[in-house]
Amino acid sequence: MKADAERFELGVRRARELGGPLDLDRGRETVAEFMERWWRDYAVPTLSDNTRDCYAGIWERHVRHRLGGYRLRDVTPAVVAGVKADLTSEGVGAATIHKALAIVSGMFRQAVIWDRVDRNPVREIKLPRATRKRFVRPLAPVTVEAIRARLLAAGQLRDAMLVSVLAYAGLRPEEARALRWEDVGERTIRVERAAAGSTVKETKTNEIRTVRLLAPLGRDLGIWRERCGEPASGLVFPTSRGTVWTDFDWRNWRRRTYRPAAEEAGLTGSRPYDLRHSFASLLIHEGVSVIEVARQVGNSPDVTLTTYAHVFEEFEPAARVSAVDAIEAARAEFDVRGEYAGVSETDDGEGRDPASMLEADARTRTGDPFITSEVLYQLSYVGGPRILALARSDECGGVAPTGTSGRGHVARGEGPTAGSACRCPQMPESPGRRDGRPPIRPRRRAPRGHPSNR
Repeated sequence: MKADAERFELGVRRARELGGPLDLDRGRETVAEFMERWWRDYAVPTLSDNTRDCYAGIWERHVRHRLGGYRLRDVTPAVVAGVKADLTSEGVGAATIHKALAIVSGMFRQAVIWDRVDRNPVREIKLPRATRKRFVRPLAPVTVEAIRARLLAAGQLRDAMLVSVLAYAGLRPEEARALRWEDVGERTIRVERAAAGSTVKETKTNEIRTVRLLAPLGRDLGIWRERCGEPASGLVFPTSRGTVWTDFDWRNWRRRTYRPAAEEAGLTGSRPYDLRHSFASLLIHEGVSVIEVARQVGNSPDVTLTTYAHVFEEFEPAARVSAVDAIEAARAEFDVRGEYAGVSETDDGEGRDPASMLEADARTRTGDPFITSEVLYQLSYVGGPRILALARSDECGGVAPTGTSGRGHVARGEGPTAGSACRCPQMPESPGRRDGRPPIRPRRRAPRGHPSNR
């Protein structure tokens, strides 16, 4: 009671000195009550959807039951220090504690501006710093090309192009999702915006930058633009609806497209974000300064040096390697030009829309009853997309006869060529299943009710 009386007397004296009205209810609302106003008047119009979702979860799990019942004017640095100690003792990570206290600090900063309290009690508390638990491991160009080769072999041109942009321009995934064709120049890529949920906002650092456009990536984007054209939205990687990828789309793509390709290339636990480190590594091995590397990846020099210190230590100045030469050497191993030619020009290369990938595996991807899932499995190897495209076209109606492994299939239909050997390119012999067992022999079996069964 004495402390309340002293605080009240101090408030009366302050109001008299400033000539303002005396608000007896100043700071009497609880933190939970003030949170509702702060959320409505500050968080919603200012913060991005992702940030609000993150803050909402941390508030409900870690802050509300610890501070929500306090009146604003009763929250002191000692109270905040107690909350920090409580979270630490429960094993909450440093990054989460930092965000929890940042939420409280942001609320009290606005409370000071809105004249509900006199000071921000979090200012006196040292926020914990999240430390990196492991070194970043940039993927070498040969590994990046191994991932891309598997995507191209499956006819997924768009996905291979997205991997190129992430690995050879160093864009963050949200920046690549918001990239427009107008941002792609002759020698540079302009990075001005990033995707946030289903909308587009400023970049993570709220700064714009230019990124050097490496020659191999420039050719990739040229091929992609020629194949898909320029959609009305102007996006380089739009959805089938012509809109920016949502977070749901991105998570589906990461799980259903990137991860399987990375695992086939021998990587475990790889994330698309790891591709961004490849671009930084390419610049470092060219002998580029830390200042220039930081500018191109969109980080501060301090963060860049902390993140890539081990890469700089491994760099031998006398053994500089051109980024273009490193990429071209890796592509020579996988015959990337041949893979580009193998993608059917009748296919726009977009593959499946990310939002529909969850249901795609349960569908039949062709209307031909003779092309069973076993045949599609064998067509998934290099050269399969080309043969599948030919099998659906007028120049080839062929299908593998019973008992073959896909080689020497015969033409179907009417006319003199029916039943004869097809002249289209032959499918390479299947290397067998991934578990080492012999390849599945496709069976020419029509579904029940098909005219061939009558």
